[in-house]
Order: sequence, then C-alpha cells, then structure tokens
Amino acid sequence: MYQLRPYQDQAVKNTIRYFQKSRQPAVIVLPTGAGKSLVIAELARIARGRVLVLAHVKELVEQNYQKYRSYGLPAGVYSAGLGQKDVQQKAIFGSIQSVARASDDFFENFSIVVIDECHRVAEEGSTQYQDVISKLKEKNPEICILGLTATPYRLGLGWIYEQAPSGEIKSAKKRFFKKCVFELPLTYMIKNHYLTTPVKVDIPVTCYDFSELTDREGSYTLDEVEEILRSQKRLTPLIIKNVIDITEHYHREGVMIFSATVKHAEEIMSYLPEGQARLVIGDTEQVERDQIIEDFKRKKFKYLVNVSVLTTGFDAPHVDVIAILRPTESNSLYQQIVGRGLRLYEGKKDCYILDYTGMGHDIYAPEISERRPGKDTVPVLVPCPVCDFENSFWGYAVDGEVIEHFGRKCRGVAQDPVTFELKPCNYRFRSKICHSCGAENDITAQACENCKTVLIDADAKLKQARLSKNAHIMTPDRITFEERMGKSGSSYLEIRYYDVNGEYLSEAYFFDNPSAIKKFSINFLRSHMRRPELTVELTSPAEVIKYKVLFRLPAFVIARKQDKFWRITEKVFAEEL
Repeated sequence: MYQLRPYQDQAVKNTIRYFQKSRQPAVIVLPTGAGKSLVIAELARIARGRVLVLAHVKELVEQNYQKYRSYGLPAGVYSAGLGQKDVQQKAIFGSIQSVARASDDFFENFSIVVIDECHRVAEEGSTQYQDVISKLKEKNPEICILGLTATPYRLGLGWIYEQAPSGEIKSAKKRFFKKCVFELPLTYMIKNHYLTTPVKVDIPVTCYDFSELTDREGSYTLDEVEEILRSQKRLTPLIIKNVIDITEHYHREGVMIFSATVKHAEEIMSYLPEGQARLVIGDTEQVERDQIIEDFKRKKFKYLVNVSVLTTGFDAPHVDVIAILRPTESNSLYQQIVGRGLRLYEGKKDCYILDYTGMGHDIYAPEISERRPGKDTVPVLVPCPVCDFENSFWGYAVDGEVIEHFGRKCRGVAQDPVTFELKPCNYRFRSKICHSCGAENDITAQACENCKTVLIDADAKLKQARLSKNAHIMTPDRITFEERMGKSGSSYLEIRYYDVNGEYLSEAYFFDNPSAIKKFSINFLRSHMRRPELTVELTSPAEVIKYKVLFRLPAFVIARKQDKFWRITEKVFAEEL
C-alpha cells in the first residue's frame, strides 16, 4: 500500500472540497517528480464511480499506469499504441487518440476524468479532448474534470485557469479550467529533497546568438532557426566539446542534448564520442525508439540527442546533465526540458543545466501575466489598498522593500463560500481615463469599456508626434525639481526632463489654491508615482521636492511648439508600450 506525502494529501483534500461545491473543471499543479500518480491513486480509491486518466502520448499512459499498479491497485489500459483496450476496471488509463474513437458504451459510469499534461487542452472547438469530455458529460452531467500539469500556461494564451489557489485572478478571460485547487512550487520539492538541485550555467564558454529571433515581436519559423544555426555553424563543435569536457571532468552519468532541427542534431552527433551517443527524432520508428530509451536507462551509452521529443513521458532518473541547444519562446517547454534531469537517483547530487541559447528562461519562476518591462525587474508583492490582496507584479525592490512596480489591476477576488461565485476586486493601480465619460480603463485599452469611445494609445501618440513638424519627442534620462518665484511673487514648482545630451523640456505647477493642487495631482502625481496605490497629498513645491524619490521618469515626453516655446502635452510610460 502507499502513503501520501503531506502535499499530496493536501492536494487530494483541496480537490474533494472543491468538487463538493462545484463541477467546474479544476487544475492541480505539481512539478515533475512530485508523485502525481499517488494523487491519482488516492482520488481513484475514494471515487464512487469509475476514473478515467487521459494522456496525449502512450509513454505517459504506460508510465502512469505502471506507477498506479505498483501500489497494488487494479487498473486497465485503453491505448492502441500499447495494444490494450480494457473497459471493465474501475480505473482506466487511456490515450486521448484511442479514447476519442471508443464506442459510446465505454463512457458509462465515470465519476471523474483526470487529464495529464492538461495545458494541452484547447479552450474551445472540436478537439479530441473536447469531444471526449462532451461524451462523458452526456453520460454523467455531474462528472468531475481535473487537470494535472507542471506548467499551467501556454505560449500565446497565458495561464490556462482563471483563479489561483490564493484567490488571485490569473486570467480575466474565460478559460476551460476555472480554478487551480492546489499548486506546489518547484523550490519546495528541491528544498525538501524530493527533487535533485538544478545547477544552471547560462553561457558555458560560448553560446548561439538567437537575439535576431527574440528581440522582435511574434514567433519564428524552423527555417529561420536553421538559417541562424547555419551562419553560426562554427560554434557547434565548440559547444559540444564543452559538453563533453564538463561531462568527463565531473564524472556525469547521463546527458540529454536538446537540438533545434534534424540537421542540427545530425551535426551534433558527428562531434560526440563514437558508440556513446544515439539520436531520437519524431520519425524514429517506435520499436527503435523504445530500444534506444531502454539502452539509455541501462547506461549502455551516455549521450542522448533528441529533436522535439522526450520532453514529456520520459523518465530516466540517472540523467545529470541537460544541454539546451535549441531556442524556445515557451517557458513551460523550457521547464519541461529541465525537468528531465531533476528526478532523484542513487549517488546523484545535482543536475547541470547547460544553456547554450542565451535566452534567459527561469527554472523556478515561470511567468507573471504582464510582459516583463525590463531585464532588471523582479517579481514584487504589492498589497491592494481596497481588498488587501497581495499581487505579484514586475517591479524593483531594495532590501526587500518595493520601490516601484508596473502592476495595472488588482487580481484579488472575493468568493461566495456557498455558490463559489467570484467577484473580482478590479482596483486599477494605473489606468487610462476616458476623455469622454471619465471612466477608468486599462492603460493599453483602445476603446472605453464604459462608453466605447475610441482612446488614443501610446504608439499612436508617438506616431502622430513624429509626423508633426511642430512636435518634439524626448527620451528623458533624468528629472529635476526646483522651487522658483513667479512674477506675482508666488512660488511655483519647475520640473525639468533632461535627455542624455543635456537638453531639457520643462513644466510648471502652482500650489496657491485648491484647484491648482488638484491639477498637479491629476496631471503629475497620478502617472508619476512609482507606487500609485500610496495615498500622497502634496500641497507645496517644498513637499514635492522632499518626496521626489517617490516619482518616476516617463519613457517619452512629447512637447509641441507654442510661439517660441515648447509645451509638454503628453507623456508615455513604459507599461503603456
């Protein structure tokens, strides 16, 4: 019999508690090696009806089935690729391709369906997963749908669920999976010695330059990757020599090399020790692939090269070097690659992650929903002034204290304990005010959410200014604040924006009446505060100068010619771009 680890037990309890009140699809996030099969086993044991466990490749189906059976529990397999189509057992492990073609009788009496690698489930449309789920719901409208994944986000889509266990709204858009009921960070698994420690080396001696692909918007093609590798062909032997040197010097047991294309993989193979390397690609015959993998697990050779395969459903615990020679836009794919080397193995102390792409993916922190505004920004926690929810945003911190963040909207939510209905907080840290109705909108909104009036976005402002002879665009390098005396004897605040050449644009604010103070608050404070949620009331130039550390620079300042002078008319901040 098996015994659950504390986090596995908590995952099961959270799942039961959720499905007692809701039948909306839910997700459990467990890192590679966290023992998801034990969670499946416990859910199957306590389920009143039958349990269907789906996976997209036969390797995962077999892996989940074998681990489940190792606990002494009866189960069946429904997979043409594995040569079995069992239908009677309480727990059935099936490939989505085979189950999608099963007869209607197969779908009887299931009370829960568990989808492994559930980030592959499409949001809508006629897909095999959606078709199977529809058939299951026809037989049992109350069926529980549970997804399991280590990477709950997809390139181009973002988070695959709407609400995190903490209550944070991860996606304002509708998602198939509504809530993540349990999430375990990779750091917990490593800290508690459930996984091997990854030792990441970003640029070991040399690396490819894929900046041509990563510095632009949009995805890239295989042909473009091929062209870059062709132009940098001289680097491949140096990189492989470095892999071999590290492997031999540190007495590594198993090396997985992830290449970009078949041509790239064949070139890599030519530089590896003869008899010590094998190659697996998508076209490798299944029998041959199985034999290669089995020989690798038995340590009959040391270097396993692959192209776009073996990122999931592959379990070789002795792997202690992961060499990444392929670019990827997807942080989730990067983490799946790294995960191949993190399983525990006797005598294994760590796993070297040799990254030769220079793309800077993070092993531990997958993504924050918004695009990272700068390479030096870090995740910071920012409490909402309305609901007290702690949001995770990109920002800057010194000695643990947040000095600036780029958050837009609170992700906190209140939940009805009976109906599970979600009521988002919706407080906006930064917003774009509609010039027509005064409503707050997201800073990148192109139309007002309230009155539908078209809003001018930052790119349009800059484009219009560049086309105008009477407009000037400055990229400010620093900002200064000075108290000066006006002709009437009243003091005012002069704010100057300097570029790198020492040229400046300026604006002035008076504080001699409530209207003037309000004007300063609307035109300057609202957009310049490093932490816009802080309540600050400044009523004199001296106070502004005293607290100048609270203010940030815009990315661009736009000024327009008025007579002989330049008047600042617009400012554009980093998060608007």
